[in-house]
Amino acid sequence: MPDGAGLERQTPRLVAAREALAYHDVQRVRLARDMTALEAWNAVMLEPMPLIGLAFRIRDAVSARFGVKRIGGFTGRQKTQVAEGDMLDFFRVEGVTDRELVLTERDRHLDVMTTITTDPLAGGGCEMTITSSVVTHNLFGRLYMIPVGLAHPVIVKRMMRVLSRKGVGA
Repeated sequence: MPDGAGLERQTPRLVAAREALAYHDVQRVRLARDMTALEAWNAVMLEPMPLIGLAFRIRDAVSARFGVKRIGGFTGRQKTQVAEGDMLDFFRVEGVTDRELVLTERDRHLDVMTTITTDPLAGGGCEMTITSSVVTHNLFGRLYMIPVGLAHPVIVKRMMRVLSRKGVGA
């Protein structure tokens, strides 16, 4: 096994079969300490990006005109435990184990699934993976995903950089 390689990487859940997805993004970061998927979520959400609140307010104002529910954005609230059916901000928890947190938002324009996994590394620490998958249902969903598809990987990458800066990353 190469130095620092994972013991065995999980296959993250997707909202639909890979070929049916309108959007799919996978990003990984090595973390200096091992943590559960919920601990990883809490660490990422601890410092919301400065303009993300404004982006969500704009999103809600525009989307509401097309009958899409308002989601409000991220609160930064920390949770010590969650169960299936609980809410983490606007996401519904669809699955949770120590190593996997499956979050969804389903609406008339699209279904989103974000899966956070933490896989232990042979040399200590873990690899956190954030996998986002989307199925669109209509023209508004497809148009919505144009700016979101461009912004989402940048946002996730920055969130992971914040973890590294705080000394959590390897």
